[in-house]
Amino acid sequence: MAKRIRWIAVGLVLGTVGTATVASAQGEYRGTPAQQRACRPDVFRLCAGEIPNVKAITACLAARVSRLSPDCRAVFQAAGYR
Repeated sequence: MAKRIRWIAVGLVLGTVGTATVASAQGEYRGTPAQQRACRPDVFRLCAGEIPNVKAITACLAARVSRLSPDCRAVFQAAGYR
């Protein structure tokens, strides 16, 4: 059982690294881990239909800056979105 859990964990880590690599190769910026944590709830609340398209998620959140949580709004305002 422990061996199975270890393999699942390895698969999750590799999947995450693979996703980040693909996004990087496509020129998509996913933000820092802290920015992702700040905005993840807003993505699911406001822009779930855009997952996994990073550019569409960013555009969706940017169009809804006034409805974002305070932490996510700060991320977008720091990037120049008002």
